[in-house]
Amino acid sequence: MKAKELEVQDKDYIGFIRNIELTTGINLADYKETQMKRRLTTLRLKHGYSTFSAFYEAMMKDRSLFHEFLDRMTINVSEFWRNPNRWEVLRDKILTELSGSGSTRLKIWSAACSTGEEPYTIAMILAEKKLLGMSSILATDIDEGALAKAKQGLYLDRSLKDVPKDIAAKYFTEEGPMYRFDERLKKEIRFEKQNLLTDRFDTAFDLIVCRNVMIYFTEEAKHKLYQKFAASLRPGGVLFVGSTEQIFNPAQYGLETSETFFYQKIQS
Repeated sequence: MKAKELEVQDKDYIGFIRNIELTTGINLADYKETQMKRRLTTLRLKHGYSTFSAFYEAMMKDRSLFHEFLDRMTINVSEFWRNPNRWEVLRDKILTELSGSGSTRLKIWSAACSTGEEPYTIAMILAEKKLLGMSSILATDIDEGALAKAKQGLYLDRSLKDVPKDIAAKYFTEEGPMYRFDERLKKEIRFEKQNLLTDRFDTAFDLIVCRNVMIYFTEEAKHKLYQKFAASLRPGGVLFVGSTEQIFNPAQYGLETSETFFYQKIQS
């Protein structure tokens, strides 16, 4: 490909990034460019648009296309009990310590919750430990389509593959090829739209769970987010991250390693 053609393509994509930020507040420059550009190029070509400029214009007129863009951008791939041994540590150690630390009510946030598997996993664990009644769970995501699916609470069987059999039988009802999540537990979760990079965070959380999202951000964006998460924890509160998102210098954020992929805010 000639240099001039590459330059035109770069300008087209840069213009797309600028337009998306102006109209939605989402800054695609905070995501790793090679991965993001590849995914969005595939989506653009799938729908028959030769340029990002044309693709953007189409998205602004077609809400379903815009939601598909958000879905592709945020990689809504999730499942219940993902990496089961980490959830066991949360259940057996972290929540036991947090609930015994003197808090009358556990304040929990599932950030970038996608289609709901993560906050619902948290709710099931809390229910099993008899802690749900003394907890509040906030679940947020930037993608309205993902949040709508989360609120619906219907899932394919593959999403349940890691859920312990007795837990699955207790909290899911089979509906044809789908499984519906327990309505009583669903009501315990508050879903809200949120842009992690630009929106303000609430504070005094006992537990923040943000897993398998940071890998899509640049190092600068990650640093900013870890600072914001740390500031949102109460002293002694815990941040739970994904299995590819280990924080190598947690002290710079006022955190210390509690368990692998669990970071506790240092108490002064």
